[in-house]
Amino acid sequence: MARILTTHPLHPRASAMLSGAGELVVASAIDPATLAAEARNADIVIVRAPLPPQLFDAATQLRAAIRHGAGLDMIPMEAATAAGVLVANVPAVNARSVAEHVMFAALALLRNFRVVDRDLRAKGWLAGREHTNSNSELAGKTIGIVGLGAVGQAVGHIAAHGFDLKVVATTRSMQPAPEKVGFLSIDALVEQSDIIVLCCPLTPETRGLINRERIARMKPHALLINVSRGPVIDDDALIEALQKRRIGGAALDVFSTQPLPSNHPYFGFDNVIITPHMAGITEESMMRMGVGAAGEALLVLAGKLPVNLRNPEVVDHYRRRFPPSV
Repeated sequence: MARILTTHPLHPRASAMLSGAGELVVASAIDPATLAAEARNADIVIVRAPLPPQLFDAATQLRAAIRHGAGLDMIPMEAATAAGVLVANVPAVNARSVAEHVMFAALALLRNFRVVDRDLRAKGWLAGREHTNSNSELAGKTIGIVGLGAVGQAVGHIAAHGFDLKVVATTRSMQPAPEKVGFLSIDALVEQSDIIVLCCPLTPETRGLINRERIARMKPHALLINVSRGPVIDDDALIEALQKRRIGGAALDVFSTQPLPSNHPYFGFDNVIITPHMAGITEESMMRMGVGAAGEALLVLAGKLPVNLRNPEVVDHYRRRFPPSV
């Protein structure tokens, strides 16, 4: 019987799909040593936590590492490919959830929600209302989107058609822009945008993309929203800008260190919204991601290649390990 290891529990529909395909096991912990040990006799690993490269050294019967979601930074691609392991993901299925989170965060920042809620509860009605004098609307502002994949396009659509925002974007491919989206360079985008949304993947080019120099280009009231990956932002530069009130605020869902330490400076700012890497997590998206990952696992266990194979160069090596007749 095949063994399917998942780093976290799956949506009930996904678990039901896999119930007849093998033994479904949830990892007892997600530290590197535990994951490496518990993957040793796994055929499939479904990934919602970073996998250590050494996992692939000992997991000799591992066929595929399947990302429960889109971002592949949790899977060490070189190690997987060298071991002849297929890597697949489930792209785009949580884009709507992330995009709605972006708009929620922008609205909460513009309406000073954190301090209104805090002072209303602690000091009373008038204290809460006092903060509303500086509230602002979304309509008419410019939102700049860094990365125009599925999430970026969903943000742009909601922003333009739902909130009457002007939408600009920067992207590696600079493909024909969707309706109501204009392209700018990254530097022009940070200069012109009232709200900057990071939706890009973490790559060598995007690591530290929002650095001290680019933060200095931002408008004094600009908001920075990060739903990509933590290292896209230079934390020291952003903390310094927040301390000096150089920008209007930030909403951060991802961090260079996760979980974020409880004493981190980000927790000390009234104009910073902190969420625990939850932008893409809703009942609906968890179902879609789980079902998508389970579907890819079933294909692999049936001797087929996954639909969303991300390391096609591994196929020859993989076929030598697992001939089609097996």
